[in-house]
Order: sequence, then C-alpha cells, then structure tokens
Amino acid sequence: MLVNFVSEKNFIAFPECMTQLFLFSFFGIDDSYMLTVMAYDRYIAICNPLLYNVIMSHRVCVLLSTAVYAMGAFGATIHTSYISSRSFCGTNVIHHYFCDILPLLNIACSRDYTKEFWVMLLVGFNVFASVFAIFISYAFILASILRIHSADGRSKAFSTCSSHLAAVGVFYGSIIFMYLKPATGDTTQEKVASVFYTTVIPMLNPLIYSLRNKDVKEAIRKLVNGGLHAQSL
Repeated sequence: MLVNFVSEKNFIAFPECMTQLFLFSFFGIDDSYMLTVMAYDRYIAICNPLLYNVIMSHRVCVLLSTAVYAMGAFGATIHTSYISSRSFCGTNVIHHYFCDILPLLNIACSRDYTKEFWVMLLVGFNVFASVFAIFISYAFILASILRIHSADGRSKAFSTCSSHLAAVGVFYGSIIFMYLKPATGDTTQEKVASVFYTTVIPMLNPLIYSLRNKDVKEAIRKLVNGGLHAQSL
C-alpha cells in the first residue's frame, strides 16, 4: 500500500490479482468465522464457567480453528475460480485499491448472472450465518448476565464481551454495507467501507483487545500521569 501511495501509476498482473483476491477472500471469511468461534468461547466462559476447560479443550480449539480455515479456503476457491473464468475485454482499470469481487465484476465483459447470484449468495451465507450464530450466543450470554445478582459480576461479564462486540460491530457493519447494499454508481462509498474492514479494523484490534488488560491500562495511566507531571514542571 505504501508503494502504491507514492506511485503515479499502479499495475498488477492478472495472476497476481487473482492471488490477491484469493488471499483477501480467504482471510476475510476466516475473520468472519473466527469472530463466531470467539462468541461461542465467550458463551461457554459466561454460561458454563465451571465446564469451560472441559468444553473448550485443546482438541476442540484445534477442530474449531481447522473448520474456520477450511471454510475460508472453500469460499476463497469458489470466488477466485469464478472471477478467473471471466473475460476482461474492455477497460482494465480497477476502480478500487485492491482486487475485490465487485470491482472486478464491474469491469468484466462476460458475466453469468446465474453464477454471480450463487457467488453473492455464498457471501451472504458467510455473513448471515456468522451474524446469526453470534446473535444466538449473545442472547444466551445476556440472559445469563441478567441472572447475576452482583453488580460487580455483571460488570465483569459485560467487560468480557465488550472488546469482541466492538470488533463484531465494525467488521460486519462495513461488510454488510459493502456487499449487501443496493448497487449504485458511486464507488467512493465502497472504497471507504473496504478501508474499514481491511485496514482500520486490523489496526484497531490490538487496541480493542489489549485495553482490557490490567497491565496495559496501568502502563497507559502511568504514561499519561507522567506526561501531565512533566508539563506541569
């Protein structure tokens, strides 16, 4: 990205573009299902805390991770196979900052709308299946939290979920806006949405998850207090 920002003209070969599309689809789908697995992990931690180490054993974690990457590989293969079979006989300018499904379809001169429907249906399935599973997990979590009588206990339970909910909201919000909104001729909105889930969210994730750590909070507090003390001097 840094090279592209300072280059007057940006070129990418077709095989490189398809590789970029595959990796983007692979990690995007992985991220979606990993957030689902994390929601299930929080459901077990809050609703069945005494059985957590039994239910979320090392073997189960490995199986869940394997399933996540298998779904990513399957979805990315479908998307890349369809796009690579299209012909691009007109403009070769991609109105986007990376090779994505919709920008590539917009410049394709041979389009199979039946197959496109199934491709977009797969995108919709990956999004809504993950969102639905996360929603169900948090419905049980909320019901369990409301049964906690201690205010400190409820606060701790909400704190456990806050970082994950923040990541889920930003990630799925931008994904839904990008792929499931009505088609328009304005590509600026699509670029802004894609920047969120490809650049902004990965940059925010370390902050979202680390700020819950007591040691990190204490280090930030000392840094801020030290800065204020230095300014007063």
